[in-house]
Amino acid sequence: MSAIDKNLSKTQEKEVILMAEKAVSDMKKVRKNVSQVIFGQEIVVDNTLTTILAGGHALLVGLPGLAKTKLVETLGTVLGLDDSRIQFTPDLMPSDILGSEILHQDEKGKRSFQFIKGPVFAQLLMADEINRASPRTQAALLQSMQEYHVTIAGQRYDLPSPFHVLATQNPLEQEGTYPLPEAQLDRFLMQVDVHYPDMEAERRIMFETTGTTEAIAKKSINAKRLKELQELVRRLPVGQSVVDAILELVRSARPGSAASEVEEFISWGPGPRASQALMLTVRARALLDGRLSPSVDDVVALAEPVLQHRMQLSFAARAENITVRDVVGTLKKRIG
Repeated sequence: MSAIDKNLSKTQEKEVILMAEKAVSDMKKVRKNVSQVIFGQEIVVDNTLTTILAGGHALLVGLPGLAKTKLVETLGTVLGLDDSRIQFTPDLMPSDILGSEILHQDEKGKRSFQFIKGPVFAQLLMADEINRASPRTQAALLQSMQEYHVTIAGQRYDLPSPFHVLATQNPLEQEGTYPLPEAQLDRFLMQVDVHYPDMEAERRIMFETTGTTEAIAKKSINAKRLKELQELVRRLPVGQSVVDAILELVRSARPGSAASEVEEFISWGPGPRASQALMLTVRARALLDGRLSPSVDDVVALAEPVLQHRMQLSFAARAENITVRDVVGTLKKRIG
């Protein structure tokens, strides 16, 4: 057991082990049902599931037609979550996301304001092409993603639990878009890059989606069970070597304390929220893989999706065509 879990009794240890074994069985069912609809893209599916298990939000970045929307819809069904979708456009208003108050008149003619909830009141919210909306509208999600409630006309309204935002973004077509501010990017636990499928996966897509029947996702767990799994993730032990690897990785990605070979390329780096994200996601990834505690390999595997949207490169890096992925790749070598 690690230093942070040394206060667990033997009884508590056994309880965690039994709960983890049941959780592994449940997650196998989830992955199997997702794979019936989403072909290939195992890393994308696993990273998205890892984000949800860790209780966070994910930014899915990929070209059109790579099943980002299909993945979110499938996860909503398989995980048993109440889901909704918002298509972000330049004319989208904050009230289109949060909801608004309308003047209501009852049978006696008495008038009063009544709050009509917007699509944000869902357990799984898909923000499609999030960077197409104005900064004012993007900001409407900030409070909900961090504090899990919204405030309308001074009144607080709690969001459903669990609450997750899976946003999509096209990395190429930038005309008429508004880059997400750093404060909002930091709200996403991970940035999941969606790439082209391999040949065998694309072959299967051709046959499975162009016939007379098409696979339909099936429910594997429900929202209550998902919350239990998320609580279990926070109870999994983390070894001191993993804690040290997380601190080394995150701190070396900051200017002033960065590795000498990349320091000149970093304008600003990840804050403590990145360390928190790695502590949660390495546990979730271990549980998803059927392990009771994470390893340094988990830190290496999740370094890029956790750090890449929390860093900004300098002019020197852009001048030499060095990307964030290149910098994170160099930093990963320091820990594994």
